[in-house]
Amino acid sequence: MHIEENRPLAPFTTFGIGGPARWFVEAASEPEIVEAVEWARVRGVPLFVLGGGSNLLISDAGFDGLVLRITLCGVSVLGTGGAARVYRVAAGEPWDDFVQRSVDDNCSGIECLAGIPGTVGGAPVQNVGAYGQEVASVIERVRAFDLQAHAWTESTAAECDFAYRRSRFNSSDRGRFLITSVDYRLTPGGAPALHYQDLKQAFLQSEPSLAEVAATVRRIRRAKGMLLVDGDSDCRSAGSFFKNPVISEAHFKRVAAGGSAVHFPAGPGRIKLPAAWLIEQAGFYKGYSLGAAGISSRHTLALINRSGATAAEILELAAQITDAVEARFGIRLEMEPVLVGFE
Repeated sequence: MHIEENRPLAPFTTFGIGGPARWFVEAASEPEIVEAVEWARVRGVPLFVLGGGSNLLISDAGFDGLVLRITLCGVSVLGTGGAARVYRVAAGEPWDDFVQRSVDDNCSGIECLAGIPGTVGGAPVQNVGAYGQEVASVIERVRAFDLQAHAWTESTAAECDFAYRRSRFNSSDRGRFLITSVDYRLTPGGAPALHYQDLKQAFLQSEPSLAEVAATVRRIRRAKGMLLVDGDSDCRSAGSFFKNPVISEAHFKRVAAGGSAVHFPAGPGRIKLPAAWLIEQAGFYKGYSLGAAGISSRHTLALINRSGATAAEILELAAQITDAVEARFGIRLEMEPVLVGFE
């Protein structure tokens, strides 16, 4: 195991922001992971696990501990029976590569999650979702190293406590588990999901294949600046910076008083509001700038690093947006990215 010192972390993130790791190591196997965890434990230093770096904002000071980058790779089929095929996917596999593999195999369940950056190991942490699909609906089992018990464990989907953009891994047990593989149960020959209006509009006159739906999702994401494209400053982001808030019907009536408000049902007595709509109504717009930090020119939900932005500038912009939305609507937006190296 080769441990480096003062390794810059910005290149490992889609934001391109962040100071160095005091110590840095890559692990390509489960024994190497255990070795790295033990190295940090013996020395009493903090440990942070780095995946694809697509949902992170790292502080300008970096991380004063050991950053463990997971590079485990591999996809295997555990079995095909009846209406399901189960894939076991290593945590270091790029998420979009696995989506493409499933589409090539004509297995439905994650085709609408095409184009999302990051790795397979990060998908269950925030219950990745888009265009009417969530990984919670297809995850069968998550294998992880329990840092408290210092033992390997496997959790069923029910034990992961999935909810909108949440799981036990980023809520009640944040920082406890180090995910190494995920089992996905997909449907061979299944029909693609066409729940969102953008997709319905694209296929009004046809019954698309999984490949066509995945390709269309990628085009939509690119048009919104949500697909990683080299040289595109709108892509230097963490994707959606804020979660879409879910509020009560009574609160929604106050929000919509005197006019209409974009909204979606979110269960009995609950309403989901697009955070992008709230941000725009609060006075922010596509292309807005605060120094080198800004809002994407294509989507108000993405905060971007225009060129040389600091983490402090990104957080200042986020605070301005959050305060303005709360002042107007009484809704406190919640950030999606994980903050690393901040007090």
